Amino acid sequence: MDHCVFIHTNHKQIVGALVAQYALRRNSRNNDKFDVRIIHTEDYPFLKAREGQEYLRDGVKRVWLYDDLQSFTPLRFMPPELMGYQGRAVVIDPDIFAVSDVWELLSRDMQGKAILCRMRAGPKGFIDRCLASSVMLLDCAKLTHWRVEEQFNELFEFKRDYSRWICLKLEPRESIGFFEDEWNDFDRLTPATKMLHNTRRLTQPWKTGLPIDWRPAERFRLFPPLGWLMRARRKLFGEYALLGRYRPHPDPRQEQLFFGLLKECLEQGIVSEEMLREEMRRNHVRHDAFEVLERTPPLAA
Repeated sequence: MDHCVFIHTNHKQIVGALVAQYALRRNSRNNDKFDVRIIHTEDYPFLKAREGQEYLRDGVKRVWLYDDLQSFTPLRFMPPELMGYQGRAVVIDPDIFAVSDVWELLSRDMQGKAILCRMRAGPKGFIDRCLASSVMLLDCAKLTHWRVEEQFNELFEFKRDYSRWICLKLEPRESIGFFEDEWNDFDRLTPATKMLHNTRRLTQPWKTGLPIDWRPAERFRLFPPLGWLMRARRKLFGEYALLGRYRPHPDPRQEQLFFGLLKECLEQGIVSEEMLREEMRRNHVRHDAFEVLERTPPLAA
């Protein structure tokens, strides 16, 4: 099939990826027109092969950790290769949940662009002009220069900066267009939202109360001393030390949406109770997940 949605994930976010896959199917009237595939880090050994090695990120040398919450992010550049550099693809993070028909995005006129996306929020978007590659519509035939394993390895040769790669700064700007923010709505759920992105990792609804297992930025252009403090914390105490715990999402409706979708996944056998309990044991899903499911009302049809 020449239209596909890809969800890239790792072992820590597999429940989110399965819920995201279900939401795409649940909310489309055009399921016969596109595929949905999960891209999992475990299928790409080159990611694990670099464990413990230094790479370049935002001008700072960091150590690559395969077990990090977001070790899947290089795989967002895989779809053109997986599609044989043909057709259309949408790629999304595993914390993005469709609330409308993704076919509207997959089938839109790209006006000759290779990539459609939106700007990042906050300083990354407004100061660094970073583009949000967490949701992209791709014309795969125009992206034959995307070769993920080779370009991932360039990070460790210090020929490529991870942040510039992820922010699409290495792409010709004229090849990039923009879609409406609602297709990648950052922690905002409104009647206009097309795909909800629980992008603020600290408040992802299925993680509340768990120890933080992602690494914060270590470069802050607005206040550089904060970056110095974060680097000192890591070197003195360890990667995730003193970072605290995940917090409740400030919008209860977004928690209800995720757990409403998860409840339907359990009812349909997409996620099993046994799997969910194992993910809770591994600190990938909050420990009170079944209590939250019990109090979550059914979603509207």
